[in-house]
Amino acid sequence: MSSENPSTRERILNAAWKLLDSNPGTAARMSDIAKSAGVSRQALYLHFPNRTELFIATTRHQDEVFGVQGMLSASRAATSGEDRLAAFVTAWGNYIPKIFGVAKTLMIMSETDADAAGAWHERMADMREGCAAAIAALARDGVLITEQKDATDLLWTLLSIPTWEQLTRLCDWPQDRYVSEILRLARLALCGRA
Repeated sequence: MSSENPSTRERILNAAWKLLDSNPGTAARMSDIAKSAGVSRQALYLHFPNRTELFIATTRHQDEVFGVQGMLSASRAATSGEDRLAAFVTAWGNYIPKIFGVAKTLMIMSETDADAAGAWHERMADMREGCAAAIAALARDGVLITEQKDATDLLWTLLSIPTWEQLTRLCDWPQDRYVSEILRLARLALCGRA
């Protein structure tokens, strides 16, 4: 696909991404996205019948642009549970800053906007699946010291975007410290050793 002449779908996704990223918490209206993409609302609705589908597609577009599958490959290929945990925490922890603007907007909007809530919950369910896979690998290896569901809940919470925001934005932790400390805490809580 030529960068000089992106497809209509790509222009729409990029416009939605830009609007969601630049106006945290502000409802991105279909008309605003269509205008920014240079398409009619009718053309927008031909590609995305509702905002939920558009918002989900936008987050998946980010995944594609940033190469999230490649980022997660080390976690998926890990031969031990502890290696899988380390690779997953590192991949997700370093992905958050890239998607923070859109994620923060969907998170804020999800409180009052059903479309944003649908997109946010779908994406967080995907992330939780990654946490559950890392926990299952720890359990398989016999190093998990707590129940799998509780362990998944804990890892999912440690890796939440609000936790990242609190530590890096409000407490001024550097990104590498955030990743290493979250991994240390996860190992301690899940395996009983840092």
